[in-house]
Amino acid sequence: MRRIILALVFTVVGKFLFSNNTWRDTYLYSYEGLILHGLQDRGLARAGLRLTCKVEISGLSHNYHTLKILSPQLDEYNGIWPRDPFIRSSKLIQTIASCLTQLFKFEYNRGQLGNIYAPKDTPVTCVNLVRGILNMLQITVKKSQNAYDLQEAGIGGVCHTRYIIQEDRKSNRVTVFKTKDLNNCQDKVVKNIGMAYIRPCTTCPLKEKIIKGTAAFTYKMKYTDAGTLITQAVSQQVYQISPFSEPAGVAVMDARQELTLNDIRNSQASTSEIQLQNYGSLRYHFARELLQMPIHLIKMKNPESQIVEILHQLIQHNQQGYNREASAKFLELIQLCRVATPENLESLWKQFADKPQYRCWFLSAICAAGTTETFIFLKQKIHNEDISYLESALTITLAFHLSKADDHTLQAVADLVNSFRIQRAPMLRKLAYLAYGSMINRYCSVSPSCPNTILQPLHDLAAEAITKNHEDDMALALKAIGNAGEPASIKRILKFLPIFSPAAMAFPVRIYTDAVLALRKIARKAPAKVQEILLQIFVDHSLAPTVRMMACVVIFETKPALPLVTTMANALLKESSLQVASFTYSHMKVLAISRIPQLYNLSAACNIALKLLSSRLDRLSYRYSKVIHIGGYYPGYRAGAIGRVYLMNSPSSMLPSAIIMKLRGYYANTATDFVEVALQSQGLAELIRKQNIPFAEYDTYKKLKVLGKTLLGWKELPPENPLISAYVKVFGQELAFADVNKELIQQTVKALTESSDRHMLVKNVINQIQRGIAGQWTQAILAGEVRHIVPTCVGLPLELSLYSTGLIHAAANGEFEKASFNGFTSTHRNFRVLIPALTLNPSVVLASHLPSFIYTHTVAMMGINTEYFQSGLEFHAKFRANIPLKFYARINMKDKSLKFETTSCHQETELVTARTKVYAISRNVEEITSAKRSSLLPEEAASDVSEQHFKPPERSSRNGAMMQRPASDGMSEKYSYGSEEEFHHRAGGRSYARVFCSKLHSLGCQTCLNLQLQDAAFLKDTFLHRLVGEHEIKLVLKPVSADAAIDKIQLEIQAGSRAAFRIIQLVTPVSEEDDDSTPNDVVQTKLKKILGIESIFKVIDLHLQKQAAEKDKAKIAEIRTDPAAKYQSSSSSSSSSSSSSSSSVGDKYRNTDRKDKTWQPRQREGSSSSSSDSSNSRSCSSSEEAHAANKEQQGKSDKPVRSCSSSSDSEYSKQQVTHSDSFKSPKFLGDSKPPILAVILRAIRSDRKLAGFQLVLYTDLHSTTPRIQVFVSNISESSIWKLCADASIVNSYKGVGYLKWGQDCQDYRIAGKVVTGQFADYPATQVKLEWPKVPSRIKIAARWFYTFVPGVAYMLGFSQREQNNPSQQGTLVVALTSPRTCDVALKLPDLTIYGRHISLPLPLPLDPHISTSVLQYPAWNFFTKIPSSVIDSLKGHCSVSQNTITTFNEVEFNYSMPENCYHVLAQDCSPELKFLVMMKKAEESADLKAINIKLASHEIDMYPSNGLIQLMINVGSGSKRVTFALKERLFCCYVADAYMLISSEKEGLSVKAPEYGIDKLYYDGHTVKIQVGFWMAGKTCGICGKYDGESKQKYQMPSGYVAKDAVSFAHSWILSEEPCAGACKLQRTLIKIEKPVGFENVASKCYSVEPVLRCVKGCSATRTAPVFVGFHCVPAGKSQNSIPFQGMLDQKSEDLENTVDAHTMCSCEQLQCAA
Repeated sequence: MRRIILALVFTVVGKFLFSNNTWRDTYLYSYEGLILHGLQDRGLARAGLRLTCKVEISGLSHNYHTLKILSPQLDEYNGIWPRDPFIRSSKLIQTIASCLTQLFKFEYNRGQLGNIYAPKDTPVTCVNLVRGILNMLQITVKKSQNAYDLQEAGIGGVCHTRYIIQEDRKSNRVTVFKTKDLNNCQDKVVKNIGMAYIRPCTTCPLKEKIIKGTAAFTYKMKYTDAGTLITQAVSQQVYQISPFSEPAGVAVMDARQELTLNDIRNSQASTSEIQLQNYGSLRYHFARELLQMPIHLIKMKNPESQIVEILHQLIQHNQQGYNREASAKFLELIQLCRVATPENLESLWKQFADKPQYRCWFLSAICAAGTTETFIFLKQKIHNEDISYLESALTITLAFHLSKADDHTLQAVADLVNSFRIQRAPMLRKLAYLAYGSMINRYCSVSPSCPNTILQPLHDLAAEAITKNHEDDMALALKAIGNAGEPASIKRILKFLPIFSPAAMAFPVRIYTDAVLALRKIARKAPAKVQEILLQIFVDHSLAPTVRMMACVVIFETKPALPLVTTMANALLKESSLQVASFTYSHMKVLAISRIPQLYNLSAACNIALKLLSSRLDRLSYRYSKVIHIGGYYPGYRAGAIGRVYLMNSPSSMLPSAIIMKLRGYYANTATDFVEVALQSQGLAELIRKQNIPFAEYDTYKKLKVLGKTLLGWKELPPENPLISAYVKVFGQELAFADVNKELIQQTVKALTESSDRHMLVKNVINQIQRGIAGQWTQAILAGEVRHIVPTCVGLPLELSLYSTGLIHAAANGEFEKASFNGFTSTHRNFRVLIPALTLNPSVVLASHLPSFIYTHTVAMMGINTEYFQSGLEFHAKFRANIPLKFYARINMKDKSLKFETTSCHQETELVTARTKVYAISRNVEEITSAKRSSLLPEEAASDVSEQHFKPPERSSRNGAMMQRPASDGMSEKYSYGSEEEFHHRAGGRSYARVFCSKLHSLGCQTCLNLQLQDAAFLKDTFLHRLVGEHEIKLVLKPVSADAAIDKIQLEIQAGSRAAFRIIQLVTPVSEEDDDSTPNDVVQTKLKKILGIESIFKVIDLHLQKQAAEKDKAKIAEIRTDPAAKYQSSSSSSSSSSSSSSSSVGDKYRNTDRKDKTWQPRQREGSSSSSSDSSNSRSCSSSEEAHAANKEQQGKSDKPVRSCSSSSDSEYSKQQVTHSDSFKSPKFLGDSKPPILAVILRAIRSDRKLAGFQLVLYTDLHSTTPRIQVFVSNISESSIWKLCADASIVNSYKGVGYLKWGQDCQDYRIAGKVVTGQFADYPATQVKLEWPKVPSRIKIAARWFYTFVPGVAYMLGFSQREQNNPSQQGTLVVALTSPRTCDVALKLPDLTIYGRHISLPLPLPLDPHISTSVLQYPAWNFFTKIPSSVIDSLKGHCSVSQNTITTFNEVEFNYSMPENCYHVLAQDCSPELKFLVMMKKAEESADLKAINIKLASHEIDMYPSNGLIQLMINVGSGSKRVTFALKERLFCCYVADAYMLISSEKEGLSVKAPEYGIDKLYYDGHTVKIQVGFWMAGKTCGICGKYDGESKQKYQMPSGYVAKDAVSFAHSWILSEEPCAGACKLQRTLIKIEKPVGFENVASKCYSVEPVLRCVKGCSATRTAPVFVGFHCVPAGKSQNSIPFQGMLDQKSEDLENTVDAHTMCSCEQLQCAA
């Protein structure tokens, strides 16, 4: 193949000749570069640019050439592609022609471009355009191959390139094809701004990426005598932006170049007179587009004056309430601050420092600007204390996280952190260190290396904190290091963990958790090292469960592989802590069901690991730690979000030790942690529980100290310092944290209660409130700035950016018109007297005007952004919420009344507005005021072809117009809401507009919801096409025309005895004196007349009479019907009723007997069983309960009425059992009781007519059938609209209620019923809701909501099937299958949803195997007792019955006690040592027990004697002893600092001392039951256990060692006595195996690790019990002195296990005691 020299890639054609004279030729080419942005569909708007020019290339030498652009023309495109023409921008080309037409020089050797030279101060944008031309000269030819791949350098970096060469020898021409994969680059030119906290997924497939690009080049060349000449070069580059996962829903950037050879001249260029500067290689260089925002274009003239002008505009708009341009102006202000000099900023500060409104806007813009200059400016202001403390805190929070992280900024931050102003303010110091760590993280994320010098301030802080043992500084250092997230800090973090540093053993648990959390970000850079550290922490049982659970969280955040996940699962098989096991299991289960693409591998690993674990860990209650997961991933949108709650409980408390709530978002191949909030507590139960009892002064405390010495190895629990810690993270960076400890609380209380300052402080606050509060506050925030910039082949940057700004405006003008606080004088010595003093004057009046709003503006842009021009697509989303609140309120405490007044609807007000629209924009710096902006979906866009209509030629235009009416108009009319609704399709695409209004004529207001949309889905049904166009939703408050003007709207609430008087006074003005003297029956009569109660119940009477008459006719007809026909009819009814009344839930239920799964309501005791015929369509039962319910209404006693009703009966009134001889309307509570609440909402009209609504509430909660009635009526004279609600408990297992409204409450109705019964032999509750008649709007809304029910049910894990259920009725059945699980069946029309074994968050105190028919208390009483029963279930329960012991942790074992020896049954092991309960065998009988209780200064003995329970109480050392017998039924109560109550109960005695920790203790000789408060969790010890829920550590002895069996465990809690002084002759001692043991092939002597019961010296064992003991072995030849036989061996290794005999009864005939 001949020599081929390729000189152009993009739009330049060049020639390279090897002869000595050819490089002197000049080649003239025509060049055209085009770039367009938009969707691929024709007929939509696009934006773009086109550059046309002549390119002249000349040779200077063999390696250097010149390039000159001639006659450049720049055209803008903004319109419908390809219909609209390009528009030439003459002013703009004049601006950039001066740089483009200069002479450029470039190096070129063998097809490779070298450096590019241009005149000094040439704008980088012009040099990049030249790079785009020269990029076409970059070519690599392999002479031996016609097709090959390589990584080739270009304007966009070094990317994968494929060449194909085709040679046509006949025509003497050659064609070269080159393609570039812009997604596969070794060194890609790209710039990301604001993406430091967005983590990409490197392992995700290409299809998950949003941006995908490629470029194709075609060269046409011909052979000449001098070489190969390129005659034409064409290139096309495409970037596809696919925000959603759909092939057709993409936006495209299309860049094209064409270079054609026009002429060859024999001339040579010269650059001897031009000074050229080296501008680098072909690689694209970023210019001012890094400072230039892509959503506006500012021509920089005088930044200072421009800033002043924009500030004036912002203040003016803010005062006028016009804020639609505030967002754009604020971004312009930020842009100007970025280019302002330090002198400009200082001058502006002097102008606006004393103007609060200007100052606020200026500081917000400076913080958001984020340049080094602006940060140094803010640093100086903080250092000089020119800004307030609050402004400093806000500045540090915003500026540190938004400023550019470079060397200069980091140095400025380090200086500020160490400044005196920051160091002396604790809160500012915390914020500064945390922000400094975040800045290090951003700096190191883009820097190739992270120097240790920038980490040194954080490392020094950590070292100093350890040296000084300063806990707060330790936490601050770890959190700041965690924000930085650098692997160089690992060694410093390990110094805070006890398994790596022995010095850390003394640190509190919260420091360990902070150290573990500090490794989270480090794991992203060094996952293997962090996983190794965390795994050691996770498997270390000596650490607190909270620390280990934190390690579990961080491990899973590192996305471990299957081996590590399996290792963790294997460790759980031997895990002793149920808290850790439950947490890890639930975390694995959550990850196993995850559908996030980035977690696929981890999800599969967890799914496999779960197979190794027991599923019973999933059935643990919420007493144990859990991970709660909410969220999902939607592949169609490529987006998802998960919210997780890490609930970490502690064995030592019923309250969670840590709660972490985290929200993470996923989009395409990226993940972002939006927000994380955590609350950690330690000793919170002690903080909540007020205790001023001096336990340490009581005898019990001292005795327990002495008795504890007899228990080998026992020691009280260490004290817990109450602490509450919380932190907030945004985008993974911790912004702030706070600690509330006991000292802080004490200081706060002291400051409030000290008499010197307390009253003055409170009085100043009260005086300020009385004077009124006025002011306004405005805060603008740059919520987000995310930019992704890549070069195009034309030499212009393609930018994808997202900007979001927020504006919060709050104004207040409030005044307490009359608020005198009588009784507030300096004579009050106690702070608690202050509250009663403040309420001596019962009336408080408040007037306020609070016009506030929230406004957000989000802009997404795709296009070209340079300092000269901008072109592309912009998506705008705006949201505004107005709070135009102006009110007057009066509160009267004495009268229990509230009056609230506000202005009426005089003008239209937009409460909430949300708009989105997509534009094609074109801007240039020379025509800023005439920027071109076209809607991407124009008005004349092609309409949907499915909506076009055929027009016959013979039809007239009028008839044709009639034919064109869409078929959907009928649907529109069907759901019409009034004249304001509009639904139409027009030529501009699919358009939709509707207005939903709800009018309140009486109040003169209406609320309207406006919906408008126009999208491009008619072109392609994709998510992107649905987004394109314009969408708007508005919630508007409008006035309604009324007969008279409405001055204001008033709301009055009156509670108590004056409720009836307020309703009467509204209609008939009377004085309060008249009201007091009016009889009650007169008041009731007036009230019934006003409310229209008589008309309501009159209609009900007529309805019941008509219903009864129809029923009598039906009975007569039934008697006369042929029996055969009756049976046939009944059978057909059975078939339909069976499907509707069956309560089967799924295939498993259907496979069993249907009778077992049918809903069975409970029957009252003595009622007959329900019977049914073979059809089962009608049932007859004794209606004793209905008779009882009506007995009170009838006023007499009747026999139970036997009634029959259809199972498909859905009328509430038909469910009421009535007597055939009389008809009584439902009872009106107002006949016997006054209302307890009256609410009046009315409009104050100019004609003084009544308009509005009134509500009256009646209750009768203390009768046998509790009832509530609510009546709402329109107080207008002409209206008879009313709403009635009635709810009652008919009997012990049934409750009913209804809601009616309309004319006299008869137009619409919804009824409900709640019944307890059985479902598949399980106790269950049925809730039935019926809606026989509701408004059409509710039906439409219900249908819309009904469409989501199947999907939601599926996501929640429920099964479903279509079934022909009764219409207009819904039934929910919940059956309790176990205390922690239930079955659920929901029957809706046409759909049945069911689920089995649904976990309950808390166990219910009910045995599901006990039939509800044999319950000893009414079912409604059971439901009312559920809250208290649930609380009781959380308390610790320990019982001893015969030889069976059940501990607080529900561990049951059998144990036979040795005689005469007291056992510690339960004891308070906290530092307070509040109580002790001891137990031993009674002397009277071996089957009976005797107990001894020590509480405070009381010692209580209970024991059986002569068949009676004897009680002896010894109060103090010198008090008398009193004895009570059970038969006397006497109560004994002692009251000291806390009460203690002893009373007889059933066959025994009970002791209640909740302040001491014993909620209840019951003793009857055979049984002992102890119940302790839930705040005693983890603080008890003894045979009853620790009450920590750790059932795997069930046999914990006093030393903390876990015994191997129950007998050893119980023996360890025996209280030994002096051999001659006490009756117990047993003592614990270490034993050895007498025979030599061969251990590890060496003869050894083995000694027990734990002591074993032995009789005292002089006594012999008469009874023994085998126990399992561990032994430590030493060589047999070891000296006796070195063997710690008499000491503790629990620290020694356990070498073998053996069974030995423990003594349980002794004979002491040889015991010698001193006389």
